[in-house]
Amino acid sequence: MKEFYKRDSCRLCGSKHLDLALPLKKSPLCDAYIKEKKEQTFYDLNLYLCKECSFVQIDTVIDPEVIYRDYIYVTTSSLGLVEHFEKYAHEVCDFLKLTESNLTVDIGSNEGTLLSYFKSIGHKVLGIEPSFKAAEIANQTGINTLPDFFNEELAKKIIDNYSHADLITINNLYANIDDLENFTKGVEFLLSKDGVLVIESSYLLDMINNMVFDFIYHEHLSYFSILPLMTFFKKFNMKLINLQEVGTKGGSMRYFFAKEGSKWNVHQSVEVLGKKEKDANVGLTLFQKWEEKINREKENLLEYLKPYKGKKIVGYGASATSTTLISHFGLHEYFSYLVDENPGKIDTFSPGYHIPVYGPEILNEDGIDVLIILAWRYKENILRKLPNLNAKIIIPLPYFEVLA
Repeated sequence: MKEFYKRDSCRLCGSKHLDLALPLKKSPLCDAYIKEKKEQTFYDLNLYLCKECSFVQIDTVIDPEVIYRDYIYVTTSSLGLVEHFEKYAHEVCDFLKLTESNLTVDIGSNEGTLLSYFKSIGHKVLGIEPSFKAAEIANQTGINTLPDFFNEELAKKIIDNYSHADLITINNLYANIDDLENFTKGVEFLLSKDGVLVIESSYLLDMINNMVFDFIYHEHLSYFSILPLMTFFKKFNMKLINLQEVGTKGGSMRYFFAKEGSKWNVHQSVEVLGKKEKDANVGLTLFQKWEEKINREKENLLEYLKPYKGKKIVGYGASATSTTLISHFGLHEYFSYLVDENPGKIDTFSPGYHIPVYGPEILNEDGIDVLIILAWRYKENILRKLPNLNAKIIIPLPYFEVLA
């Protein structure tokens, strides 16, 4: 595969009838924070809507080897995600009434946080994680993990060496897969007769309603909603049996899929939430209104910053979402530096624009004029930790806000 290519067909139904739904500014890879400055590529970043099935995806597909082999993200760097995964494991086991002898496979398992909770419940566990570093950490902590990309071929090897899976979990990864046909075929093959696939992913309507446009970046190829996914999984003789609304990532959905002919009945949540989505009418009008809101908040922020240009402006949060926000709003021209609590980000340079990143302790010793909380979804937690600053504090989204 080339470093990247432009997808001109729908990932789910194959239609080439795609409409530009939300144009964003070009952006570097969102988590490509680097220790030493070097030239980094800026790629197109636009959302397209399928006219046939209403599925939403970005246009630029980057080779996974470029993104994931040296990926520095770990679960523990996302505020509240560890606690979320502990609750997740117990909720799924309670709903599915899984026994201790079940095999649970987590695809995109990172350093094994979620699987550690399934293991503590008594499950046999197996992780699949292409990041060499994350897989190494997982194996060192006793979570058996294969450092590889998942596909149908690997599914066959897992069955030969382990067994069919009673539970497969995919969290914030399914949206990152380009060849969903092969991937999902492998998942269906790996599942036992009454096995269940649980996908947790950012939910399109929540992204729009909650103004989480900064969750759009190149790792996230797809932006899922219920109805297109239901149609897609029918290709693999699988049915949606349950839906759960989840608060992570600015609004996510947990999808439960099982094989047709399995013991599982369809929960009423599928009909209720499916109807709610149908009534929302996912189409170009919805995206045009969203684009107008995004541009309004951008203009409000940049207008406020004009008198402060050349003064000390700092961004709090060196995350993947910060990269999209900085790129689309053009904030790189204003920042002196960024701060972040993640040790893996401290003393690095931000993707593309090479803004230096320091630990939050620098705020104690450095007088600043404006602090912009880029990690705005965690503003309450961040505000509690901030020292007394004689500075304006800005919350850029979901609407522009200045704190005295």
